Amino acid sequence: QNSQKRGNSTPETPRPKRTLSSRSPYALFSPNSFSPSVTPSQKYAERSSRGEVVTSFGSVQGPSWSGTGGRGCTLKLYGLPEENLTKSYKFMFQKALDVREVLSWRIEELGDALKSHHHLEDFTSVTLLAQEPVTVLGRIGCDSNGKLNAKSVTLEGDRQHSSGGQIPLELSELKEYSLFPGQIVALEGTNSTGKKMVVSKLYEVTP
Repeated sequence: QNSQKRGNSTPETPRPKRTLSSRSPYALFSPNSFSPSVTPSQKYAERSSRGEVVTSFGSVQGPSWSGTGGRGCTLKLYGLPEENLTKSYKFMFQKALDVREVLSWRIEELGDALKSHHHLEDFTSVTLLAQEPVTVLGRIGCDSNGKLNAKSVTLEGDRQHSSGGQIPLELSELKEYSLFPGQIVALEGTNSTGKKMVVSKLYEVTP
């Protein structure tokens, strides 16, 4: 009963517009308040220190350089010819096949280092069913496009033993670990179902 009715706004009786207060953001950030003036300020035009050297160090101003122009200079190529660039080369241009070969060679190299450092036996395929603990070699990966977490860690096996096969990892039995995508590691664990490897030991490359 005591509610106030909103007044009808018609072309004959228009509703009065609200005036912008001084605290309104529209008034503070209007184009007029931020537009630069075309004419410079009088203080800037009347400055008396234009082009004045305030301080200097040394007596030589603008040293001149001279040379012989490189006359009589001969170039000698050191090293083997196949190890030096003698023709045009596409910078940061790599083929996918070359990248794969380098990554595969890197896994084999670090795998030998892991085997000799930790005294490991021969590696097994990551896709092989194993009721008993086996040792596998591979590269840490992620099964999604997001960040690597304990539920998304996978292992991409090497080409020699696993033919590049991939398997998810269960890391709940490890007390501590620190992994990143692309890391080359050797793992010991079981793969009873062939769908997930339960990791019991982690062998990392140490300096």
